[in-house]
Amino acid sequence: MTSPILKVEGLTVYQGNYLAVRDVSFELIAGTNTAIVGPNGAGKSTLVKAVLDLMPHRTGSIEIFGFPLNKLGSLRHLIGYMPQNFIFDRSFPISVKELVGLGWVAKVQNRYSLFSQLKMQSQEKSLAVAEALRRTDVYQLRNQAIGTLSGGQLKRVLLSYCLVIPRKLLILDEAFAGVDMQGTADFYALLHELKQEEGWTVLQVSHDIDMVSHHCDRVLCLNQTVVCTGQPEIALSPQNLLATYGPGFSRYQHHH
Repeated sequence: MTSPILKVEGLTVYQGNYLAVRDVSFELIAGTNTAIVGPNGAGKSTLVKAVLDLMPHRTGSIEIFGFPLNKLGSLRHLIGYMPQNFIFDRSFPISVKELVGLGWVAKVQNRYSLFSQLKMQSQEKSLAVAEALRRTDVYQLRNQAIGTLSGGQLKRVLLSYCLVIPRKLLILDEAFAGVDMQGTADFYALLHELKQEEGWTVLQVSHDIDMVSHHCDRVLCLNQTVVCTGQPEIALSPQNLLATYGPGFSRYQHHH
């Protein structure tokens, strides 16, 4: 049996004295697209940050690629992350291609001189950045300052950042926040295409029940603890949504 890409067992996370996530367990199988859904304050982003080792957990364990978080080492480069809010100074003079280039990790070639290594790495980096931007359809923006981008354009640039080197696990925390309905649909289609091509395993936080039901393989319904998990047609049943969101859950649905 294939080992899961991500394995979370009995995870409990506090924010100060507040119990944000309680006794959460789940696994991600390679090549799947799993969505975490739930009401505001359910602990979705907290769970993701704990998985990324951006927030400490009180109890439980997290394994990625079969290794505990503190044993990942260079394997961390195989994880791509798109936060809900990419906060930056819009006046900061960095271009799209420069930002995406920050995600490129140099490969050491010991058989060459230092000068040759640097030259080859520079060429390899430029090619990788250009290819990532083309695949996300923002190559034409490569010289534009990131502070001038629209919300949808910035999301694609951040996806390019994740694409510039090979990844195995892509984690999206409300990646479509601030993007209009058509932009969200286009992004989901692009994400599906790239997932197939790259062999990504995807874990995403989303409020868009309709998009999740159409594009994700599995769903984890969260409200501090796991309410249910399974294929969309099961996890997103009216009964499970009611148990997850409460009587007002319908306001979270996105009607097209």
